[in-house]
Amino acid sequence: MQRRSFIKNTVASSALIGLTGTSLSSFSTLSEKKITILHTNDVHSHIDPFPADHPKNPNMGGAARRASVIEQIRKEEKNVLLLDAGDIFQGTPYFNYYGGELEFKIMSMMQYDVATMGNHDFDNGIDGFHAQLPNAKFDFVSANYDFTNTVLNGIVKPYKIIKKDGLKIGIFGLGVELEGLVDKKCYKETKYNNPIEIATDISKKLKEEEKCDLIICLSHLGYQYKNEPEKPSDIKLAQSTKNIDLIIGGHTHTFLDKPMLFKNVENKNVVINQVGAYGINLGRIDFYLSNDQKYIGQEKNITLY
Repeated sequence: MQRRSFIKNTVASSALIGLTGTSLSSFSTLSEKKITILHTNDVHSHIDPFPADHPKNPNMGGAARRASVIEQIRKEEKNVLLLDAGDIFQGTPYFNYYGGELEFKIMSMMQYDVATMGNHDFDNGIDGFHAQLPNAKFDFVSANYDFTNTVLNGIVKPYKIIKKDGLKIGIFGLGVELEGLVDKKCYKETKYNNPIEIATDISKKLKEEEKCDLIICLSHLGYQYKNEPEKPSDIKLAQSTKNIDLIIGGHTHTFLDKPMLFKNVENKNVVINQVGAYGINLGRIDFYLSNDQKYIGQEKNITLY
């Protein structure tokens, strides 16, 4: 297994992230707690590894290898979260034949905690997605898709709060504009709301009302659109909001060599990461939290060979 460094050795071994007003009352002066966040995006039904003769990704990826690495990390770390940023469906005959059943069952076996919806997760229609949900033993979150008049109303929630080692971790989801990207008959009455505005409100609620110690956005907006600077993206989201600590991205299949840091509206750091596509990589970020700071350690992006 080959690993690519997230945080280069030429810089400090940790990146400080300024607190956003959270009172970590559970900590003593010197206490520190660690949360290990593992994540995927845009796996696109790639259950098997790429063939050995593949021109770009020979013998890479595969659900079995991912499961093995996740299991090993869980043995080593006390507090682990496993998250996905969407586009679970579409890309191999497994989806064409099983309609998402196999993907959800495998993710459930790996014990994913939370995922958000990507545009391709509507490819069998919103009813097709709903029909497979009994196979998903994890929750889906999406804050800017309004499912009021659909079968997903009340099922896909805006956010989820997970408690680990006395910490409250708030996780919410954001999805890309579906119009022009997905056939209307597939998403039916689903309404798209401005993700920047929604993120502002949701992150404030998670911080001030829910008293979350760490706030994570599962984003299927895309990392960046240089030719469309006003289009919602992960970078634009980070720079236009406050309270978000980590954005786990998807949609643009961006292979980042390391997590990127951007300043929010309060000039505090937001971490953004995306691990490409097709299950080739498993992202890992370790957050360390104490009563006076949050920071990420020197991490490595795990490439599955």
